[in-house]
Amino acid sequence: MSDVEKLTRDTVANGGILAMLYFDIHAKTKELVQELGTGFINEVIQKQGVVFALGEIDEPTGGDEKTNWSSSIQLKVLTKDFATLAAICMANSPYSIEILRPDAVKLSLADAHSLLGTMSATTAEYKKYILTKLSKPDELARLQENLKKRAEMGKNILKKGEK
Repeated sequence: MSDVEKLTRDTVANGGILAMLYFDIHAKTKELVQELGTGFINEVIQKQGVVFALGEIDEPTGGDEKTNWSSSIQLKVLTKDFATLAAICMANSPYSIEILRPDAVKLSLADAHSLLGTMSATTAEYKKYILTKLSKPDELARLQENLKKRAEMGKNILKKGEK
């Protein structure tokens, strides 16, 4: 058994996930597609909770007068848990995901809470970004006021939980 296979078996036995993620990538030049793809793979490899990752970039195609160069990336990734895999997917939006191991995913209640919190925070960041870019000044002021009220309600809920 190879070192990679042993690491994979041990990680999966302790809640890890081995998955294949598929991404598309586009740029003005063939070289830029390859550079962006390589940078993207290296970024995923360095994320906390990633045990290992191995990526392959297909040969870029296109690039005629009216189109960008395009390629796809296949990224095999072993994560320490499902939440890490979910965070990678939320941040990078693969067009397809295939869980290779294990055959079933079990989440403890604590892991489910953590995952839902991460999903909520990610969605809130996207919403905030979109709204701040598209809102008129008066709409933005109302949005900020609503966020302050939400924060205050959150503080009150936390105080109740401490009692």
